Amino acid sequence: MITVEEWRGSSSAKLSKTATISATSSSLHLHRSESRFTEIWRKILEAFVPEGFPGSVTPDYVPFQIWDSLQGLSTYIRSMLSTQALLSAIGVGEKSATVIGATFQWFLRDFMGMLGGIIFTFYQGSNLDSNAKMWRLVADFMNDLAGVASGATRAALTQHFSLQNNAADISAKEGSQETVATMIGMALGMILAHITRGHPLAVWILFLSLTLFHMFANYMAVRCLSLTTLNNERCSLLLQHFMETGQVLSPQQISRMEHVFPIWVSSWSSGGKTKSYHKHIRLGAKVSSLKHADMMELSGLASSHYKKATYLLLEKKGYVHVLIHKHLTASDILQAFIHALVIANYLDKSKAVHTESRLWMDEKYTVFLAKLKSAGWTTERLLSPSIAWRSDWSHSTEDEKIS
Repeated sequence: MITVEEWRGSSSAKLSKTATISATSSSLHLHRSESRFTEIWRKILEAFVPEGFPGSVTPDYVPFQIWDSLQGLSTYIRSMLSTQALLSAIGVGEKSATVIGATFQWFLRDFMGMLGGIIFTFYQGSNLDSNAKMWRLVADFMNDLAGVASGATRAALTQHFSLQNNAADISAKEGSQETVATMIGMALGMILAHITRGHPLAVWILFLSLTLFHMFANYMAVRCLSLTTLNNERCSLLLQHFMETGQVLSPQQISRMEHVFPIWVSSWSSGGKTKSYHKHIRLGAKVSSLKHADMMELSGLASSHYKKATYLLLEKKGYVHVLIHKHLTASDILQAFIHALVIANYLDKSKAVHTESRLWMDEKYTVFLAKLKSAGWTTERLLSPSIAWRSDWSHSTEDEKIS
């Protein structure tokens, strides 16, 4: 006699027993651990969630997808209502309407949307990864940009959700979820369009209500995200808390503190309790814009505080300018940015900011990185806007200048 158990799961930590089969020389007995309904429900669910769910994705995947699907649903309903209004406006169903007039107005709508997407990519394309949450929200608020910003930030979020190198599976299942939301939204939209036909006030009230819900659902979706990558603002929040308490905040705690709206406040971040030191950092300073006095100061810094460093930091009028060496690695850029943040923290507390910050980096930087890793942060690189300007330098102690 032999007894074999059947277990289902993508990893040893996420297994569930589905059946037990026993065999003798004269009989075979099969006992299923799942009911028929449970098995059918599981197969349906597999079409919409990644393999190994929930262990194959991050904890914020489910709440984000729920709110994202709800905002998508409202979008498709609004689309049906707006399409009906647009067709009515261009004269569909009226004898006076011409085909060329209707075609031109439809073309103009699509053309303006595509033009807006191109202009947006030109100005903000390199900034999407570093501020994925903010631009995801902006993209959904401004649907003309959705094809660019939403698609680019969605790729960053898919990588975030992936715990088992299953980004392709997550993306495919997200497509299935969106298809279902589209079908439901179109059906509801057609019903509502039929009910409100000939009642423009009802159409406006319904459209505005759906728009408000769409914005709220997008806000909630973005707020659910707890990204583990380090960008400028998260670095600033983490470092300031560490310098005050010696402890590192978790991604979930930082998620509640960071901005998601593109509103740049010069002095204070959320709640007025945390200063936005990252806004005082100029990463990748342009050397040709420096004056003679700046060069002389850099010469002294290069021969003293930054002898072995692959970056130079220059403080000017409350801003810290970071000169990035042309061969600097991703981890070096993170170190340079954190060093600049330390200087920004010391500007109001010490006159010897370079000396104090150098001591802090020597004593605390390694500890800070170790605590970041143990809290679940990814410390391999800094997600920052593209650095356009890099430098290469040499200095002489005789004439104290950088060439």
